[in-house]
Amino acid sequence: MLIRHVPPDDRPRERLLSEGPQSLSNQELLAILLRTGTKQYSVLTLAQHLLTHFEGLRQLKDATIEEMTSIKGIGKTKAIQIIAALELGRRVHQMQYDDRYVIRSPEDGARYVMEDMRFLSQEHFVVVYFS
Repeated sequence: MLIRHVPPDDRPRERLLSEGPQSLSNQELLAILLRTGTKQYSVLTLAQHLLTHFEGLRQLKDATIEEMTSIKGIGKTKAIQIIAALELGRRVHQMQYDDRYVIRSPEDGARYVMEDMRFLSQEHFVVVYFS
C-alpha cells in the first residue's frame, strides 16, 4: 500500500507530530528517514524490508553502505541517511559518558564499558586502569 493510500492521521510523519516519536514503530521511524519509496514498494514496505533483512535495528546499526544498497530500493543516499542517523543516535547516547566518570562499584565499571561492548559479536577482554 502506497503511503498516499494511508489515511492522513495514520501516516508516520503526521503521527509523530500529533502523538510524539515514542508512539511510532521502528518501521515507521525508518520510513520517515527514508522519505520515499519506489515504484514497486511503499516507503513503509521498504523500511520493513530493511528491518527484516538485518533482523531488526541491532544488525542494521552495523550494516555497511554496500550491504544496505544490496536491497532493492535502497540507494547510496538512503543508506547514507540511515548511517548518519544511527551515528547521531550513538553520539547522543555517549554524551553522558564523555564527562568525568566516577567508578565506585563493579556495576559502575560495567556501565562505563557497556555502551562500547553491548552489541559486539564476539567476546572481548577489557581492562580499566584506575589512578
